[in-house]
Amino acid sequence: MPVVSCSSMSTVTQRVRGRPAHPNGPTFLTYTPDGTKLITAGSNNVIRVYATDSDGEPTNIDDCHENNTAVAASNEIFIAGSEDGSVAVYSLETYHYESLLTRCTLPIRDIALTPDGMWAAVASDELEIKIVDTRDMTRVLYIRDLPKPPKHLSFHPSGSHLAVSCTDGIVYVYSVTTEDPTLSRNFDGLIRRLEADDEKSSKAIWHPDGRAFATPTATRDVQVISRDDGEKQRTFSGGHMGDITALAWSPNGALLATSASDRKILIWETKTQKILARYDYAGVINFTWHPLQNIFSFVTSEGELFIYPNFLSPEDAQLLQKPLQPAPFIHEPLSETSGNARKVLTNGLKRPSDDRARREGTPASLDDLLGPESEGEGNDFVEDDDGAGYLDDLNGYGKRTYDHVNGFGGPDAKRRATHLSWQPKIHHSFQPGSTPWRGNRRYLCLNLTGFVWTVDQDTHHTVTVEFYDRELHRDFHFTDPYLYDKACLNEHGTLFSCPPTKENAAMVFYRPHETWTSRADWRTQLPAGEDVTAISLSDSYVVVTTSTNYVRVFTLFGLPVKVYRQKSSPTVTCASWRDYILTMGNGPVGGDGCTSLLYTIENVKRDEVCQSEDVVALPKDGQVKGVFFSDQGDPCLYDSTGVLLVLQRWRTPGQARWVPLLDTKTLERLAGGRKEETYWPVAVAQDKFHCIILKGGDQYPYFPKPLLSEFEFKVPCTTAAVEDPSNPATSEGPRLEESFVRSSLMLSLLEDLVQATNANHSQKTELSRREVEVDKLLLQLLNVECREGEERGMKALEVVGLMRDRSGKLLEAAGKVAGRYGRAVLQEKINELAEQRLMGMDDE
Repeated sequence: MPVVSCSSMSTVTQRVRGRPAHPNGPTFLTYTPDGTKLITAGSNNVIRVYATDSDGEPTNIDDCHENNTAVAASNEIFIAGSEDGSVAVYSLETYHYESLLTRCTLPIRDIALTPDGMWAAVASDELEIKIVDTRDMTRVLYIRDLPKPPKHLSFHPSGSHLAVSCTDGIVYVYSVTTEDPTLSRNFDGLIRRLEADDEKSSKAIWHPDGRAFATPTATRDVQVISRDDGEKQRTFSGGHMGDITALAWSPNGALLATSASDRKILIWETKTQKILARYDYAGVINFTWHPLQNIFSFVTSEGELFIYPNFLSPEDAQLLQKPLQPAPFIHEPLSETSGNARKVLTNGLKRPSDDRARREGTPASLDDLLGPESEGEGNDFVEDDDGAGYLDDLNGYGKRTYDHVNGFGGPDAKRRATHLSWQPKIHHSFQPGSTPWRGNRRYLCLNLTGFVWTVDQDTHHTVTVEFYDRELHRDFHFTDPYLYDKACLNEHGTLFSCPPTKENAAMVFYRPHETWTSRADWRTQLPAGEDVTAISLSDSYVVVTTSTNYVRVFTLFGLPVKVYRQKSSPTVTCASWRDYILTMGNGPVGGDGCTSLLYTIENVKRDEVCQSEDVVALPKDGQVKGVFFSDQGDPCLYDSTGVLLVLQRWRTPGQARWVPLLDTKTLERLAGGRKEETYWPVAVAQDKFHCIILKGGDQYPYFPKPLLSEFEFKVPCTTAAVEDPSNPATSEGPRLEESFVRSSLMLSLLEDLVQATNANHSQKTELSRREVEVDKLLLQLLNVECREGEERGMKALEVVGLMRDRSGKLLEAAGKVAGRYGRAVLQEKINELAEQRLMGMDDE
């Protein structure tokens, strides 16, 4: 095929001959999923079916409705809609009309089939969308909350979501996994407002990997939008001088085709957003890629059909042979980790993707259930860019050939299959307080001091550091050529780190806020081949964990203090407070196939290990979402189940245990399902949990700057009695019991701090106050037990025995409480206990 080269783009000069398919007017076409047939429909009452790889005459189906406006096909049937509002089903075996699927009162505008062909979504000029079971027309789902008529429909590759482009210029994405479809997101200002019968397109087309969709914009560009967070990603821009009339991804997502009123068909490379080829054809209003071959078919407003074999040049056609390619994100989320997600080792088998898991148990092809090897698990992409032969043994269907098998798969093959049948899942490294990229922005650090965020400017980043107390600190902003991806912030300075590049090694940068000399910024590079996995900053030290499992400790002015290899590996994260550092890493594999998460706490100044390779207490399938020290210096973590835990007795080797401070699922604001929200951990300070409330299914905070919320601690205790709302007294006991457990925990944390440090007067005074507070709670519990009756006497005496009162005043008050309720025997035993304590004869 003669081609004239123009830099990296080619313009095809040889034209294929058009075939008169239908009269002038809107014309539509689609391939069957197996690619054996091409169906066209237009403004007459004839639908044509063309056999692939055949130059013969098409099969005509004459008993159709006039003025067809949409067509969709599975391998067995195709569905056509017309201006009279009817939607009919036709057989591809008999080429005859089968049944009426549904009928609308106004013209049909689009039809979309789920990938399995089980459901058909129908859009008309009515303010509703029908989703009809193709096997049983009586089963219908409805979307009825549309403000304006829909123009285009597009199903997600999993069939779980439906994108609707409406004439009001808004794209609506609905979840259709239940009988009552729900709106997931809407996107205003993305597409143009168009009339339903306009030849211009505003269709949102899902990328084959399912993580994003693309749609034409008012500026004649194509914008890619992330499905998970709704952020704008890459843009295909500067190609067309006219309004876009059609667009479609290639079957593997490696290419994007667009046509416009400027008489051009453009082929873009998805990865680079560059134009690979231009084709000059006027009036193109619809087109489709062949599912398997290098064939491209399109129709014009004059009713002509063009079937273009060998559409792409041999160089460009190689892109069609690749496995599933990723959607074009500004920052590839597949290569990022934010949060402690468990991932399989790279030489093992992958877990099913979420989309595939949702479709288990439904009729689907074997590939849908098991997954083609070349496609990984939907979100893992292998690209043989360097010619190393990763994909040399794949056939045309993306499967491996049998050339690598010895005979019929002898003992070697069996041993290999056994080895690959299981691999452990590990905790991946993460930086506490950071978020993943969302568009071109992300937070590097969020805490009570302030926050650090960065913006990707393509050639560099810009970093902004803002403080809550602007009287004490001044905000600052700088250009970042090193592309810092981690940060820590406290009242003394800001710490950054960047990953290694081809030109530079990984680097750590510390910037103090104020010094009595000139500001002493410092940078240090890590050895070649070593990457930073997590960093932390305290009042005394800088801690860096690396990909080689080293823990590197520096002073605040860059002096290396310690370097040692962490026992538990790979490393996960770290945190620090004053002279203490906490590191986490992967440990032995448990019975559930997941590695346990281990932590170590060390005092750097005294060179003492407080806890060595102890287990982080996580629930089944739980993940750590945040690790930090409280304002009193106690290690805390927040897990994926919404539980905040604190480490008790951690300064004594072998005595540490993780104790829950708050279960956010039990908060009163969530009672009765009134709200659906999650929480992003920020800090534990002033005996409160400080966090950011996330709504709408968000997993991370985003811009504008979120507000901080705080919640009181509430230890999840078991209530012994059923609360009676009409009798508040029934809830008093459980409330006091929870207060006692919580106050005792806070007392033990303070006792540990006072005993291990040179406590000041205020700390010792606070310790005495907390002891009295615990005893007062026990006194209130005693009052409840005495009020309940004589049979609660033994529990009441047990409550009194827990008091720490040294003066005897509270024990005397306890005896008076028993006497007030006429519990003479209990009063006598309390007096005996007081005498024993006075004489030092009690069991304690």
